[in-house]
Amino acid sequence: MKIIETELPGCVVIEPAVFGDARGSFFETWNAERFAAHGLPSRFVQSNVSTSVKGVLRGLHYQWPRPQGKLVTVLAGEVYDVAVDVRRGSPTFGCWEAVVLSEQNRRQFWIPEGFAHGFAVLSDRAVFSYLCTELYCAEHDAGVRWNDAKIGVDWPINLPTLSAKDESAPFLRDISKERLPEYRP
Repeated sequence: MKIIETELPGCVVIEPAVFGDARGSFFETWNAERFAAHGLPSRFVQSNVSTSVKGVLRGLHYQWPRPQGKLVTVLAGEVYDVAVDVRRGSPTFGCWEAVVLSEQNRRQFWIPEGFAHGFAVLSDRAVFSYLCTELYCAEHDAGVRWNDAKIGVDWPINLPTLSAKDESAPFLRDISKERLPEYRP
Protein backbone atom coordinates (compact mmCIF):
# COMPACT_ATOMS: atom_id res chain seq x y z
CA MET A 1 0.00 0.00 0.00
CA LYS A 2 1.37 3.40 -1.01
CA ILE A 3 0.19 6.66 0.60
CA ILE A 4 0.34 9.86 -1.49
CA GLU A 5 0.00 13.15 0.41
CA THR A 6 -2.10 15.94 -1.13
CA GLU A 7 -2.07 19.71 -0.70
CA LEU A 8 -4.85 19.34 1.89
CA PRO A 9 -3.33 18.00 5.12
CA GLY A 10 -5.06 14.76 6.07
CA CYS A 11 -6.50 14.04 2.62
CA VAL A 12 -4.45 11.24 1.08
CA VAL A 13 -4.54 9.08 -2.02
CA ILE A 14 -4.03 5.39 -1.37
CA GLU A 15 -2.62 3.03 -3.97
CA PRO A 16 -3.28 -0.51 -2.79
CA ALA A 17 -1.06 -3.43 -3.73
CA VAL A 18 -2.79 -5.20 -6.63
CA PHE A 19 -2.21 -8.88 -7.39
CA GLY A 20 -3.28 -10.17 -10.77
CA ASP A 21 -2.90 -12.93 -13.30
CA ALA A 22 -4.80 -14.27 -16.31
CA ARG A 23 -7.85 -14.94 -14.11
CA GLY A 24 -8.22 -11.33 -12.91
CA SER A 25 -7.00 -9.35 -9.92
CA PHE A 26 -7.25 -8.91 -6.16
CA PHE A 27 -6.58 -6.01 -3.79
CA GLU A 28 -7.56 -5.01 -0.27
CA THR A 29 -9.77 -1.96 -0.05
CA TRP A 30 -9.25 -1.70 3.70
CA ASN A 31 -7.21 -3.45 6.37
CA ALA A 32 -7.47 -2.13 9.94
CA GLU A 33 -3.90 -2.98 10.88
CA ARG A 34 -2.31 -1.52 7.72
CA PHE A 35 -4.43 1.62 7.81
CA ALA A 36 -3.73 2.23 11.52
CA ALA A 37 0.02 1.88 10.83
CA HIS A 38 -0.32 4.86 8.43
CA GLY A 39 -2.43 6.94 10.85
CA LEU A 40 -5.62 6.23 8.92
CA PRO A 41 -8.93 5.07 10.44
CA SER A 42 -9.07 1.53 11.69
CA ARG A 43 -12.83 1.66 12.33
CA PHE A 44 -15.73 2.32 9.99
CA VAL A 45 -19.41 2.13 10.92
CA GLN A 46 -21.19 2.39 7.56
CA SER A 47 -20.54 1.14 4.03
CA ASN A 48 -22.32 2.61 0.98
CA VAL A 49 -22.37 1.94 -2.76
CA SER A 50 -23.85 4.27 -5.35
CA THR A 51 -24.19 3.95 -9.10
CA SER A 52 -24.31 6.90 -11.46
CA VAL A 53 -24.18 7.58 -15.17
CA LYS A 54 -21.88 9.85 -17.15
CA GLY A 55 -22.28 13.55 -16.35
CA VAL A 56 -23.76 13.07 -12.87
CA LEU A 57 -22.22 15.25 -10.17
CA ARG A 58 -22.88 14.39 -6.54
CA GLY A 59 -21.82 16.86 -3.87
CA LEU A 60 -20.34 18.73 -2.24
CA HIS A 61 -21.61 16.98 0.92
CA TYR A 62 -20.56 16.92 4.55
CA GLN A 63 -22.17 16.19 7.90
CA TRP A 64 -22.11 18.39 11.01
CA PRO A 65 -22.10 18.13 14.02
CA ARG A 66 -21.57 14.39 13.55
CA PRO A 67 -18.84 14.55 10.87
CA GLN A 68 -17.98 11.64 8.65
CA GLY A 69 -14.57 10.65 7.37
CA LYS A 70 -14.86 8.77 4.06
CA LEU A 71 -12.67 6.23 2.32
CA VAL A 72 -13.84 6.26 -1.29
CA THR A 73 -13.17 3.74 -4.04
CA VAL A 74 -14.45 3.31 -7.59
CA LEU A 75 -15.34 -0.32 -8.32
CA ALA A 76 -16.39 0.24 -11.95
CA GLY A 77 -15.93 3.22 -14.24
CA GLU A 78 -14.15 6.51 -13.55
CA VAL A 79 -14.87 9.60 -11.45
CA TYR A 80 -13.31 12.97 -10.70
CA ASP A 81 -13.35 12.98 -6.90
CA VAL A 82 -13.12 16.21 -4.87
CA ALA A 83 -12.53 17.14 -1.22
CA VAL A 84 -13.02 20.70 0.08
CA ASP A 85 -11.83 21.91 3.48
CA VAL A 86 -14.88 23.44 5.19
CA ARG A 87 -13.42 23.54 8.71
CA ARG A 88 -13.77 27.08 10.05
CA GLY A 89 -10.44 28.44 11.18
CA SER A 90 -8.44 26.02 9.05
CA PRO A 91 -5.43 27.47 7.18
CA THR A 92 -6.76 25.66 4.08
CA PHE A 93 -10.43 26.66 4.54
CA GLY A 94 -12.16 26.71 1.14
CA CYS A 95 -9.27 24.94 -0.61
CA TRP A 96 -9.91 21.80 -2.63
CA GLU A 97 -8.11 18.72 -3.93
CA ALA A 98 -9.16 16.38 -6.71
CA VAL A 99 -8.10 12.93 -7.84
CA VAL A 100 -9.29 10.68 -10.65
CA LEU A 101 -10.44 7.34 -9.26
CA SER A 102 -11.11 4.44 -11.58
CA GLU A 103 -11.39 0.70 -11.76
CA GLN A 104 -8.15 0.77 -13.76
CA ASN A 105 -5.97 2.80 -11.35
CA ARG A 106 -7.66 1.31 -8.25
CA ARG A 107 -6.75 4.40 -6.26
CA GLN A 108 -8.67 5.30 -3.12
CA PHE A 109 -9.13 8.72 -1.55
CA TRP A 110 -9.27 9.28 2.20
CA ILE A 111 -11.33 12.37 3.09
CA PRO A 112 -11.14 13.16 6.82
CA GLU A 113 -13.94 14.52 8.98
CA GLY A 114 -14.53 18.22 8.34
CA PHE A 115 -14.21 18.10 4.57
CA ALA A 116 -16.99 18.33 2.00
CA HIS A 117 -16.93 15.64 -0.67
CA GLY A 118 -18.25 15.29 -4.19
CA PHE A 119 -17.58 13.55 -7.48
CA ALA A 120 -18.38 13.80 -11.18
CA VAL A 121 -18.79 10.68 -13.30
CA LEU A 122 -16.49 10.60 -16.34
CA SER A 123 -17.31 7.11 -17.68
CA ASP A 124 -20.62 5.85 -19.09
CA ARG A 125 -21.40 4.36 -15.67
CA ALA A 126 -19.64 4.30 -12.30
CA VAL A 127 -20.01 2.19 -9.19
CA PHE A 128 -18.74 4.14 -6.20
CA SER A 129 -18.02 2.66 -2.77
CA TYR A 130 -17.41 4.57 0.44
CA LEU A 131 -16.72 3.57 4.01
CA CYS A 132 -17.78 6.10 6.65
CA THR A 133 -16.48 6.74 10.17
CA GLU A 134 -19.88 7.98 11.37
CA LEU A 135 -23.45 6.91 10.61
CA TYR A 136 -25.45 9.06 8.22
CA CYS A 137 -27.78 11.42 10.10
CA ALA A 138 -30.36 13.29 7.98
CA GLU A 139 -30.67 16.26 10.34
CA HIS A 140 -26.88 16.77 10.25
CA ASP A 141 -26.62 16.43 6.46
CA ALA A 142 -25.14 19.55 4.85
CA GLY A 143 -23.70 20.71 1.56
CA VAL A 144 -21.86 23.43 -0.31
CA ARG A 145 -22.75 24.54 -3.85
CA TRP A 146 -20.77 22.48 -6.34
CA ASN A 147 -19.89 25.53 -8.47
CA ASP A 148 -19.08 28.00 -5.67
CA ALA A 149 -16.73 30.47 -7.43
CA LYS A 150 -14.89 31.26 -4.18
CA ILE A 151 -13.87 27.60 -3.93
CA GLY A 152 -13.29 27.31 -7.68
CA VAL A 153 -13.30 23.56 -8.23
CA ASP A 154 -12.18 22.88 -11.80
CA TRP A 155 -14.82 20.28 -12.65
CA PRO A 156 -14.19 18.39 -15.91
CA ILE A 157 -17.85 18.65 -16.99
CA ASN A 158 -19.73 21.84 -17.87
CA LEU A 159 -23.41 20.93 -17.48
CA PRO A 160 -23.65 18.19 -14.85
CA THR A 161 -26.77 16.30 -13.90
CA LEU A 162 -27.56 17.34 -10.31
CA SER A 163 -30.07 16.49 -7.63
CA ALA A 164 -32.39 19.30 -6.53
CA LYS A 165 -30.57 19.33 -3.17
CA ASP A 166 -27.15 19.80 -4.80
CA GLU A 167 -28.43 22.38 -7.26
CA SER A 168 -29.72 24.58 -4.43
CA ALA A 169 -26.96 24.01 -1.85
CA PRO A 170 -25.67 27.23 -0.27
CA PHE A 171 -22.42 28.94 -1.14
CA LEU A 172 -19.72 28.52 1.50
CA ARG A 173 -19.89 32.23 2.48
CA ASP A 174 -23.63 31.84 3.24
CA ILE A 175 -23.28 28.94 5.67
CA SER A 176 -23.45 30.01 9.33
CA LYS A 177 -20.38 29.16 11.37
CA GLU A 178 -22.47 26.88 13.60
CA ARG A 179 -23.12 24.66 10.55
CA LEU A 180 -19.41 24.31 9.72
CA PRO A 181 -16.97 21.88 11.35
CA GLU A 182 -14.30 23.33 13.61
CA TYR A 183 -10.62 23.12 12.76
CA ARG A 184 -8.67 21.30 15.47
CA PRO A 185 -4.91 21.22 14.83
